Amino acid sequence: MAKRSKQGQLRIIGGNWRGRNLDFPAIDGLRPTADRVRETLFNWLQTQIPGARCLDLFSGSGALGLEALSRGAAEVIMVEQDRTAAQQIRQHLQTLLSTTGWVENTDVFQYLNGTVSTFDVVFLDPPYRIDCLEKCCELLEHHGWLKDKAYIYLEDSSKNPPPKLPNNWELIRSKKAGDVGYHLALRQHQGS
Repeated sequence: MAKRSKQGQLRIIGGNWRGRNLDFPAIDGLRPTADRVRETLFNWLQTQIPGARCLDLFSGSGALGLEALSRGAAEVIMVEQDRTAAQQIRQHLQTLLSTTGWVENTDVFQYLNGTVSTFDVVFLDPPYRIDCLEKCCELLEHHGWLKDKAYIYLEDSSKNPPPKLPNNWELIRSKKAGDVGYHLALRQHQGS
């Protein structure tokens, strides 16, 4: 009988690191965004990622943040609370010789209530059991984390409808793949 692996593996699907396979720890609830979902997402964002400042909240395996770096993002900050997962992402950044990816080993809500910096693209893919997309969207908008015309990726169970978004956000893409519902919103500048 084969030994059960204590790690999973993700594959970078595009950009400079295309085809690289990276291990991630077996942690309850940790599930990298599937290849075909990532491919669709990065097709949606193909003209926005190069040169963008990106924030990957609930980074987990680091799949979205690493994919963005591979495709030319200027900087990616990955926020992950689990120490083991955060350390593994740091190790990947070293292996890939990345000098523009950063890992914040902290709680997402603590991070979003901290010192604000603005981003062009935000990846928001919490564990499905947490049900916090709307709260995260409110914090991103009301605390000033987003540049005008920022793109926000939202992932949740396909059983759930898209979350309620701030008034100045527009849902521009929405798809389902198996048990995954994934959406792309565009932030418009909030007038007066």
